[in-house]
Amino acid sequence: MKITVVGTGYVGLVSGTCFADTGNEVTCVDIDQNKIESLKNGKIPIYEPGLDLLFERNTKQGRLTFTTSLEDGIKDAEVIFLALPTPPGENGSADLKYILGVAEDLSKMITDYKVIVDKSTVPVGTSEKVHEVLASNLDESLFDVVSNPEFLREGVAVNDFLKPDRVVIGTSSAKAQKVMERLYAPFLRTGNPIYFMDERSAEMTKYAANSYLATRISFMNEIANLCEEVGADVNSVRRGMGSDSRIGKRFLFPGVGFGGSCFPKDVLALSKTASDHKYDFKILNAVLDVNAIQRERIADKICNHFPDLKGKTIGLWGLAFKPNTDDIREAPALYTIDKLLEKGAKLKAFDPEAMENIAKIYGDKIELVSDQYEAILDVDALAIMTEWSVFRTPSFKTMKKVMRKPVIFDGRNLYELDAMKEEGFHYESIGRSIINL
Repeated sequence: MKITVVGTGYVGLVSGTCFADTGNEVTCVDIDQNKIESLKNGKIPIYEPGLDLLFERNTKQGRLTFTTSLEDGIKDAEVIFLALPTPPGENGSADLKYILGVAEDLSKMITDYKVIVDKSTVPVGTSEKVHEVLASNLDESLFDVVSNPEFLREGVAVNDFLKPDRVVIGTSSAKAQKVMERLYAPFLRTGNPIYFMDERSAEMTKYAANSYLATRISFMNEIANLCEEVGADVNSVRRGMGSDSRIGKRFLFPGVGFGGSCFPKDVLALSKTASDHKYDFKILNAVLDVNAIQRERIADKICNHFPDLKGKTIGLWGLAFKPNTDDIREAPALYTIDKLLEKGAKLKAFDPEAMENIAKIYGDKIELVSDQYEAILDVDALAIMTEWSVFRTPSFKTMKKVMRKPVIFDGRNLYELDAMKEEGFHYESIGRSIINL
């Protein structure tokens, strides 16, 4: 099939590359000339494991191409995916100006039948708005609008796309349904389901899924905070809970809150949707409140340990919101950095992939170094913010040797309490006892 993907952000680039890898001819469109030139030259603007190999193969074999011209990009396309940004507005609702703007442009270019697919995460009712914009200049026989939310996890997005747990398609058109069935058939050969439903239900499914996962995280963080007060160990509690088949083990790891491009924005947008319909979504509002507090949890622990941070140097391991990505959007590390800088601390930091993005925000306000041990050279404490594999089994002897003081604040519970006691560290984590020197 011939496919156009409008938008070369995270979702658009991964989707376009993976569609090309199953034999489709894919054209990716973006208004950013520099970005398109970089992609044409083989440079990928994001870090995602496995994407580079698929990208190189499909660009070399001519199945994946790039252009800044929307009109050229949609020529002969059967399906047009809208993978455009939907940033939160001032009131928390998703901003649809990019999607509706492209729909307006498409309404003046389409001359034969095409399936227009909302791939971005959009509020309930968006497909109807896109349909309305297209119909302002087009006969309705020339298009169908479909909702096809993505469920990609950064760090494993390629595998998620190629081997999806499920595919959700929202459409009221039998013609569009057949097109989408044919498009996704290669990805569902192992029998995983494709769910067809109405457009509004598909749009709600994405928000409901992400908000539920965010709720699990915030609930576990509240349990962790209570564990600290009552002297329980959250790791034991988590294992005991997760063994219940009705609950399951996933998304029960306490930490410094959720971040990234999806959970914070999607929970906020769903809360705004509820508010717009005069429904008080109490649980969801609590999730947002808990996360706002939790993402400063490590900074608060550091401030309690060092009442005066002026003249103190804190090392940070991890800056991305999760491992295996360079994405720092709403990363808990950002809130920790801001609070520690405000208190007068000096900061040194290392992340395997995210330092370039951090440098764009903070410049020389923090010292970015080339490896994890340089990040703790002569520091008064270490704060662990992202659970990269490289941080899981460090040399504790080296750490004690280079740190000014053997003090660790672990926002990801990477180490066992007994090991920290044996190694001689002051160690504070989430939902567990403090190990004092």
